[in-house]
Amino acid sequence: MAVVETEAARPRLGFLGVGWIGRHRMNAVIEADVAEVAAIAEPSAEAAAEALKLAPGAERVGGLDELLAMGLDGIVIATPSALHAEQSVLALASGAAVFCQKPLGRNAAEVQAVVDAARAADRLLAVDLSYRFTEGMRRIRDVVRSGELGRIYAVDLVFHNAYGPDKAWFYDPKLAGGGCVTDLGVHLVDLALWCLDFPEVAEVAARLFAAGERLGPNPSQVEDYAAATIELANGTAIRLACSWRLQAGCDAVISAAFYGTGGGAALKNVGGSFYDFTAERYRGTAREVLASPPDEWGGRAAADWARRLAAGGRFDESAVQLVEVARVLDRIYGR
Repeated sequence: MAVVETEAARPRLGFLGVGWIGRHRMNAVIEADVAEVAAIAEPSAEAAAEALKLAPGAERVGGLDELLAMGLDGIVIATPSALHAEQSVLALASGAAVFCQKPLGRNAAEVQAVVDAARAADRLLAVDLSYRFTEGMRRIRDVVRSGELGRIYAVDLVFHNAYGPDKAWFYDPKLAGGGCVTDLGVHLVDLALWCLDFPEVAEVAARLFAAGERLGPNPSQVEDYAAATIELANGTAIRLACSWRLQAGCDAVISAAFYGTGGGAALKNVGGSFYDFTAERYRGTAREVLASPPDEWGGRAAADWARRLAAGGRFDESAVQLVEVARVLDRIYGR
C-alpha cells in the first residue's frame, strides 16, 4: 500500500499586545508563511484594528487567559516589561511555546523562572534579541569564531538613543526593572557574549546616572546614562555605554566593535539610523566591508522562532544564555 504523506499542521499563534512592535513582529511571521495568526489580545481598539488588517482571519479576544483557552501552539508577547515573566510562565505551563519581547524578566530571578518553566514544559522559548539577526553581526560573529581576528582582548559597545520611551511605566524601576540598561544595554551585553560564545564573566563595574546625577546601587529611579566595564574570566575587557536622550548630534549612535591580536571588526549604524548598519573588518589601517544596507532584519528573530516551532522545535538549552545576560545586568545595577 502506498504511503500518503500529509502536510504537517501549521502552528496556530496568538499575539498578546499588538502595538507597533507587536504588529511588526506579526507581519514578519506572516511573511515567513510558516504559521497561522489565530488570535490577538490588545486593549487598544485602534491597535487591534490595525493588526486585524494584517491578519483578517484572526479572532480578537480579551487577554492571555482567553488566548490560552484556545489551545494555541505559541504565544507572542509584546506587553509592558513587568508582565513578561509572569505571562511567559503561564503560557509555557499551558503548553504554548513563547516568543517574548525583551527583557524577558526584570531581573535574573524572573528570567530563570521563565527558562525553568520552558524546560519543564519542553516548549520552545525565544526572546526578541533582534540585533543578533542583522547581517552585519552574523558576519562579525563568523569572523570572530573563525579565529581570524586572533584572541579577542577588547570589546567596545555603544547604544545612545537621542529619544526616550513614551510610556510612563518605563520610568518606574519596579515596572521596568531599570532604565536604558534594561532597554538598550541588554542588546549590547547579549551581542558581546553571544559573539564570544558566552564565556564566563569575572567582574562587572558600572556607573549609572539620571539627569546627570550619579545613582547608587539599587536606585529608586531609572538611569538615563550608563557606563560599565565587564571583565571576562579569560581577561577580555568589555566597555559598555548606553543612554536615553543623549545630546549626540544625531538620532542614534550604535556600535559593537571587537578587537583581537590579529585584527578587528565592528558593526556601526549609518548616519544616525536605528535600522541601517555596516559591518567592517579591520587589518591595521585597512578595512573591508562585510555587510551594508539594505538589510530587513527587524522581524527575523520572530520569524526564526516561528520556523523552528513549525519544524517541531522544543526546549532549547541555549535559553540558559538569557539568564547569563540577565545576571550581568543585575551586576550592572548592583543587585
